[in-house]
Amino acid sequence: MKKHLLVSLSIFALSFSTKAQSGFEAILLADKADSQKLMQAYFAPGIEGFINAMNSGWYHTAKVHKTLGFDVTIGVSGAFIPSERELFTISALNLGSVSSSSTTAPTFAGSSEGTTMTVNRTINGQVVSTDFKSSGGIIEDLPANVVPAPSVQIAVGLPWDLETMVRISPEINFDDGGSINMFGIGFKKEITDWFGPIGKTPLHISLLAAYSSMDVQYGIGDVSTSNLEIKNGLASFKLTSFTAQAIASLNLPFINFYGGIGYNNGSASYSSQGTYTGVYSTTTAPIISISETLDVPSNLDFNSSGLAATIGTRLSLGFFKIFGSYTLQEYNTLNLGMAISIR
Repeated sequence: MKKHLLVSLSIFALSFSTKAQSGFEAILLADKADSQKLMQAYFAPGIEGFINAMNSGWYHTAKVHKTLGFDVTIGVSGAFIPSERELFTISALNLGSVSSSSTTAPTFAGSSEGTTMTVNRTINGQVVSTDFKSSGGIIEDLPANVVPAPSVQIAVGLPWDLETMVRISPEINFDDGGSINMFGIGFKKEITDWFGPIGKTPLHISLLAAYSSMDVQYGIGDVSTSNLEIKNGLASFKLTSFTAQAIASLNLPFINFYGGIGYNNGSASYSSQGTYTGVYSTTTAPIISISETLDVPSNLDFNSSGLAATIGTRLSLGFFKIFGSYTLQEYNTLNLGMAISIR
């Protein structure tokens, strides 16, 4: 199980790494403003979907553990990427240095076939040009067109009807110099007793707040193509997410029904390191090559926020629990998992 979890957790970082070596970096041949627009359009759906998945699966009951009671939960959330987010419209970006005979290009969450683009720039008073093929997406590599966010979570009961949850994964390192690690913490406060007679029924009501973060790095390394050279390339994404929810569950002997409504928020930032050199050709005779050190976008920001509503069910087989839920939010999310719960 641990092996399968680590493999699943690695999908997101490995996919970034694959794209870094198969066309993503060619976007940098455009001028800085256009590179930033293209990168924003390309990565946004995948990152926003992952943020939505990170905010899911924090609970499978509103009932808190007794003091020092605990559960260990293994789960995975998958955010469904809307079909309209698998492509972006090139003209909508208002690019100044990039053109294409195609009207659309795939996003990170789109098809694997990239789009040919042409860069026209003026360098040292000369008009230069080069062609590149934008990177394709990873939709064919993902199960059921979802962006997965697996987690291992430990919850411990505290006094005063409180419970704390912690998500953590050890740092995973990849051969290309990249890595991925994740941490999250949350608190659940049961307020069933605030509602008088409800406290004597199987219905439980709680408030929940949780925060999580993930760091993804991939090593682009040294890359040399006909129009681009990269030395010591390294790119990183830092993702954070926060959720606040009111949740309720109907805890019957062998089955629970649970749900919640609340607000989700998340953001991500991108940064890069290394030296990037573009190689262009003049557009008039004599045709010569001109090189320029590229001014690479070093900071990109992504955001996702909105209301979320969840409904789910859990089977209780003694200490062993199996659960599943579905969340309506910006990127609808399915969560599945199992837990061992004591007290």
